[in-house]
Amino acid sequence: MALRNIAIIAHVDHGKTTLVDELLKQSGSFRENQRVAERVMDSNDLEKERGITILAKATSVEWKGVRVNIVDTPGHADFGGEVERILSMVDGAIVLVDSSEGPMPQTKFVVGKALKVGLRPIVAINKIDRPDGRHEEVINEVFDLFANLDATDEQLDFPILYGSGRDGWMNFNPEGPKDEGLAPLLDLVLKHVPEPKVEEGPFRMIGTLLEANPFLGRIITGRVASGSIKPNQAVKVLSQDGKTVETGRISKILAFRGIERQPIEEAVAGDIVAIAGLSKGTVADTFCDPSVTEAMQAQPIDPPTVTMSFIVNDSPLAGTEGDKVTSRVIRDRLFKEAEGNVALKIEEAEGKDSFYVSGRGELQLAVLIETMRREGFELAVSRPRVVMHKDEATGQTMEPIEEVVIDVDEEHSGVVVQKMSERKAEMTELRPSGGSRVRLKFLAPTRGLIGYQSELLTDTRGTAIMNRLFHDYQPYKGEISGRTNGVLLSNQAGEAVAYAMFNLEDRGPMIIEPGDKVYMGMIIGIHTRDNDLEVNVLKGKQLTNIRSAGKDEAVRLTPPIRMTLDRALSWIQDDELMEVTPKSIRLRKIYLDANDRKRFDKSKAAL
Repeated sequence: MALRNIAIIAHVDHGKTTLVDELLKQSGSFRENQRVAERVMDSNDLEKERGITILAKATSVEWKGVRVNIVDTPGHADFGGEVERILSMVDGAIVLVDSSEGPMPQTKFVVGKALKVGLRPIVAINKIDRPDGRHEEVINEVFDLFANLDATDEQLDFPILYGSGRDGWMNFNPEGPKDEGLAPLLDLVLKHVPEPKVEEGPFRMIGTLLEANPFLGRIITGRVASGSIKPNQAVKVLSQDGKTVETGRISKILAFRGIERQPIEEAVAGDIVAIAGLSKGTVADTFCDPSVTEAMQAQPIDPPTVTMSFIVNDSPLAGTEGDKVTSRVIRDRLFKEAEGNVALKIEEAEGKDSFYVSGRGELQLAVLIETMRREGFELAVSRPRVVMHKDEATGQTMEPIEEVVIDVDEEHSGVVVQKMSERKAEMTELRPSGGSRVRLKFLAPTRGLIGYQSELLTDTRGTAIMNRLFHDYQPYKGEISGRTNGVLLSNQAGEAVAYAMFNLEDRGPMIIEPGDKVYMGMIIGIHTRDNDLEVNVLKGKQLTNIRSAGKDEAVRLTPPIRMTLDRALSWIQDDELMEVTPKSIRLRKIYLDANDRKRFDKSKAAL
């Protein structure tokens, strides 16, 4: 059967996963009566909740006797490590752009990579029915973007389709007709995208995606570059420098047929398949026939930019809400995660009770923490820290810098510029983006952006959209001021009492509710001043036998500030931890005893 391999490139929330759903429906991959979840490609609960694609996934449709392999790429920069390798296994790309927002930074990031590997894109303007749509301007923006990314004349001569993925139609005319569905798009793919290039020689394939399966072990997905492979065939794995990683036999070959992977008896050059049976081979390695001696060129894996400590929970409430608490189960879970996620780096600390987990951004690490929490794990995590580099030539400390694009209503642009400059960001562009909104571009240190998302939404009443992209490493920009307020700490263990909390309201807002369990050294509120203050939240009202004439029995409390996982991660300081359990998120000091904290502060001051 003839083959076509394409990737769908789009920014977060521009509708690519919904479009793939419709392609599957209209090409007959689902039976008429089959019940299918919405956004079938976002299979993971967190992907559905956050509305983002975290893992790249492949699927395939049959159209007019041709099998079209479609790879849905992550649009979020934290998961961008997958993107570059995916593009090396496809021959064409559909660039999906929102008719109102136009091309965004992540679109730029992925399109730049696609043009570099020589793909000729098809541009699809999605959500054409939006009332604030401006498709003509968006096409000009796409053209300018391609030109800025050094596209060739052939790549600049791109076909354009208009339509709505949600309503299931695409056409060369923005007005329709709509009754042809997505047929014009599929026909264009067959015509515009070349057949896979096949090289001569024995079996070779570069590992592109990796996942850990409880039944089959490691599953490696990639495109067969040459030759063919059958189950039980002997293969060897070569690393990038040509060394043999392992030799073994293929236990199973899986191909994408609709949304399901099915075992097949032979994979031929040009097809995208998944192989199982090897225990060490990973992404960017060459899987090949034992006679092959040279590794194929592959995209190296990006270095991590953010690291955190995952620590065994040692609070007085440890083990009361989760059933996975020990360092052994946490260690096994983290190393299992690293097996299937090449962007994560796990190191054991000397004490064996904590682990350094490094990734490409705090979103990626927050997703891992939330996943573990739902699985019943209890652990404590530190504030995210940025991974610094030392320049070997000059000896300077270098830090990661990101390109930040913020779309915001004009009235809020002043506060955004002020907050970004406090975070050592340099503004590189300010221009109107239509409908009394402006687009601000900055180059900002990664460490200044940790936790800025929630503050930005508060400052702009939820109207700002921020997009970030790794830019490069630059010399250290100097100190960035952190949180200005101190915290309120519980000085005893027990359950918080409403009366005590009411009497402490003038000290600052609370982050706990009455009846919550607290312990000594746990953070229960935000102090109005810059120092930390120990308070008693267990103190009930003194009872007497004299009836009170006042109406002070009913205590009215100000609602507490809710600390979500993302917000808490960015809010805590270096001497604090976040305790995560399946039921609660608590904040605490590393040293729970006040005397230990004083000793630690003294030793720090002595340095």
